[in-house]
Amino acid sequence: MAQRIPEEKIEEIRQALDIVDVVSEYVQLKKQGRNFVGLCPFHGEKTPSFSVSPDKQLYHCFGCGAGGNAFSFIMETEGISFIEAVEKLASQTNVSLPELETEARRKPELSDKMKHWYEGHKFAAKLYHHILTVSDEGREAREYLRKRGFTKEMIDHFQIGYAPNSWDFLSQFLKKRSFKMDEMAECGLVGLRESDGQPYDRFRDRIMFPIWDRRGNMIAFGGRVLNEGHPKYLNSPESEVFNKSENLYFFHQARPSIRKKNEAVLFEGYVDVISSWRAGIDNGIGGLGTALTENQAKMIRRNADKVILCYDSDEAGMNATYKNARILQNTGAEVVIASLPEGYDPDDYIQKHGPKRFLQDVISNYMTFTAFKFRYYRRGKNLQYEGDRLNYIEQMVNAVSQLPRAVERDYYLRQLADEFSLSLEALKQEQTEVIKSQQKKQKRQVYQAVQTKSLNVAKKMLSAHENAERELIALMLQSRSIAEQVQKEVGGEFHYDAYQAIAALIYSYYGEGYEPDPSHFIERIEDKHLRKITTELAMKKVNIDLSEQELNDYLKQLRQFPKRKEIEQLKIKQKKAEEVAEYKEAALIAMEIVKINKELKEQ
Repeated sequence: MAQRIPEEKIEEIRQALDIVDVVSEYVQLKKQGRNFVGLCPFHGEKTPSFSVSPDKQLYHCFGCGAGGNAFSFIMETEGISFIEAVEKLASQTNVSLPELETEARRKPELSDKMKHWYEGHKFAAKLYHHILTVSDEGREAREYLRKRGFTKEMIDHFQIGYAPNSWDFLSQFLKKRSFKMDEMAECGLVGLRESDGQPYDRFRDRIMFPIWDRRGNMIAFGGRVLNEGHPKYLNSPESEVFNKSENLYFFHQARPSIRKKNEAVLFEGYVDVISSWRAGIDNGIGGLGTALTENQAKMIRRNADKVILCYDSDEAGMNATYKNARILQNTGAEVVIASLPEGYDPDDYIQKHGPKRFLQDVISNYMTFTAFKFRYYRRGKNLQYEGDRLNYIEQMVNAVSQLPRAVERDYYLRQLADEFSLSLEALKQEQTEVIKSQQKKQKRQVYQAVQTKSLNVAKKMLSAHENAERELIALMLQSRSIAEQVQKEVGGEFHYDAYQAIAALIYSYYGEGYEPDPSHFIERIEDKHLRKITTELAMKKVNIDLSEQELNDYLKQLRQFPKRKEIEQLKIKQKKAEEVAEYKEAALIAMEIVKINKELKEQ
């Protein structure tokens, strides 16, 4: 890979970038001391354990162990090769790269097909958009959208189109442009007839909404039927480029605004996102016909602390709001609900009352998730009946008891007491019992977690010798003079394979004339395991101005390790000799142990 792009070019790109800027495009970072922290993009977590060091130009997750520099971060998050990461980051700098081999020669077959899939979707979108905006065939669709309040600006911004009522309109168009029909069928753009294998258009007589992945590649379509037909909305089938559970509608465009406002507005589908955009909501995103997944929730949470849920007011919409709010809360997001009047979805409301009122009366007039539960738990209950009433009160007391702040709990309990003419004291007493029960449950869970953690910590307890090797590696990464002194004193006498390998690489690195630069050094490590360990050690806070005595103490641990290991082995032999009554042998071994201990003290 390095042969294709000269190392000096790679170094030039690395020097021109700030890892904080690179990572902050994917992770919401907050300043904490000298570093920045955020939620790790590589594993699920509620509390930030992902750290980015602008000084060392490295990132490291203390939860899952992921780490590296700007290039490795892009490789991991985007799932691309090193050469592609270099190209991507180069585009963000003024560094020009030498001519590279063509995409087809340097990328595997699947990636080559992906390129055709993306191109096929782009061509299809342009065709559909052209049909909608300028052709006679699109006149009825244009009129329909005009009546629904869609402006030319909206249609162009979201690249909306129209698929004519034809079985081969798109497939013939793609054929003429030399697209392979089996590839187009594989990515869901067309279908293949079972009878003769000939292609046919999946979408017919539908208004077409392109769907993009988080990087802005067009990967699918959503089609709304124009006249009679079922289903009303139809998405492209899932494929290797389109996974509904991993994408959100218009996320690639909304993400900058979401990050800037630290807030996302989540709708059920693309029509609501488009309609709300007309109302000035540029941080709106939508689902793709499936329930919100944990991955989608994490995707949102990495970019915003707050999420406004705005779903339909019908039964299905209420259920989706409740379920998805809980999923989002589990990621640590603040979740609020924008409530619509009964019988409305966001698009309907905007059509009837206009964008301004939608923004003021719905989106800006949101309620807390707890306030929403007051409505949600009423569903299917007749509060005139004692049983339903008591069940509802119990559900609300349980919900209120989970709130972290006493002021919030008091506020909602008073609301409940007033509504049912109940004693506030009685509700507080009930709440106290619920909280006690919850605390007992939490204590059990915490105890079990602590026990498990204690066992894990015990297993991971470092010996004085291993700790010394780790500290020396960390110091060597930051100081050339310390590395040279360690090399002179102990050379390769690191006794753990990983540290021995890293030490050898450090010696070689400085031997080539480089100065301390952990980011640059890590880039040269090909082994993932070694890179992970090195990143962790490079992120350690070390004092390179340590005293000579401190450095010697670490080196002493390395020098003495073989003799300490020998003592351990002798003690095992001594015990075995004693067990079989070979007391003379045991005594000789004891004398040998005393002798080695004396040598250790003299060192």
